[in-house]
Order: sequence, then structure tokens, then C-alpha cells
Amino acid sequence: MCGRFTLKGPPNQIAQMLGLATVPNLAPRYNIAPTQDVLALRPEADGGRHLAWLRWGLIPFWAGDMTIGARMINARAETLAEKPAFRQAFRQRRCVIPADGFYEWKTVAKGKKQPYRIHRPDEAPFVFAGLWERWEKGGEPVESCTIVTTDAPADLTAIHHRVPVILEGDALQAWLDTPAEEADGLMDLLAPLAEGTLIADPVTTTVNKVSNDGPECLEPVAAEALEPEAEEPAPKKAKQGDLFG
Repeated sequence: MCGRFTLKGPPNQIAQMLGLATVPNLAPRYNIAPTQDVLALRPEADGGRHLAWLRWGLIPFWAGDMTIGARMINARAETLAEKPAFRQAFRQRRCVIPADGFYEWKTVAKGKKQPYRIHRPDEAPFVFAGLWERWEKGGEPVESCTIVTTDAPADLTAIHHRVPVILEGDALQAWLDTPAEEADGLMDLLAPLAEGTLIADPVTTTVNKVSNDGPECLEPVAAEALEPEAEEPAPKKAKQGDLFG
């Protein structure tokens, strides 16, 4: 899954990746979390592509209230065309969400999880495959989104079995431009990147707290700190003779 991510790169690099002349002068974000607004690129009715701020956590157009969005931060690639919450958006409302890293938590001991930041070795930005929706049952319309996930490549499965779908080149173009009636042909794009494309760095638990959104979230963890704490051996059961010396 993907429950937190980063976008801290320079705007000109992000603009180049998205094929735009410019992007807004974005403040670096080190701990983007569900229900926050995230930057997305999507096709518009005028035939162009435009940036939009979307609430992370898709609210289906038919939902009775907004609370369902908190449970819709990810959409499994395998069932996009079937799930009522996503199937219409998959055909008609696709977007991409720029990022330059995402976090996953690995269980290292009972009750203890170690966060990792997963990113390209050169810290270059990339885009997640996303879906968006417009919900109009409240006062002001709310536009929201979800991040599509797929199976993790073998070199990341020890951390988590799912990763966001990252689109590159022609796949990015196809995701945005394919008409609704041809959407089923996009399923082949929703695969993980090749092994070695991404690396995972253990970081401090600072990222666990949503309100922490600074460079300290990227602080590395020393290798020795990753070792699970050794459990004390259980005391040996005393023999009857031992009880009386």
C-alpha cells in the first residue's frame, strides 16, 4: 500500500517530468498523509492537461458522506474495473500524482515497526497512477483521489508486499490519454518497476507522526538500530531437587 509520500524536488524538475512549461513554486513536503491535498495532473475538457489539488482519499460520487474517503487512499490495480468505488473513475477520471519517495513500515519485532523511505537512487521524481472523483453531496464540491497499487518487486517484498504503480514515458501518456472505451487495455501498465529501480532507506520514526513534515523525517537509522531487541530467555524450570538445594 502507500500511506505516506514525499515531494521535495525543485519545481523545474517536476515540470519537465510532467511535460509542463512550469509548475507552482511548491514548498517541499516530507510527510504527505491521507486527507491532505496533493498535487495531481489530469486531462481537462479543453484537451489539455492541468494541475489540480485533490484531497487524498477518494470519495465516490455516490457516497453519502465524506468519511469513506479515509479508507480509499489506495486502489488495487487488479480490481479497478470491478470495484464500485473505482470502476467509473478508472474509465473516465485518471490522473497522475507526482512524488519522489514513499514510506512503508516493516515489522521488525513484536509491536515494533521500522519505517523505510523508498525512492530512486538519484532522488529523481516520478508519478503514481491515480484516479480522481468529484463529490457534490455536501456544501462545496470536493475533488479527491486515490493511488493505484500493485504487487511489490521481489527486492522490496521484505518490507511490504504492495507498492504504488509508478508510470514512465509512454505508460504515463497512455494512462492520461486513453479513451474510456479502451480503458481495459491499460491493465498491462499496472505492474511494478523492475528490481533495482527503487531503493529503500530506513528512517527514524519521526515520520510516524503526521504533524512532522520536515527534513528530519528523512533522517537515516544506524544499521545496529535495526536489529530486533533480543528477548530474555525464559527461566529454566526448576527440578524438585533444586528447590531444596
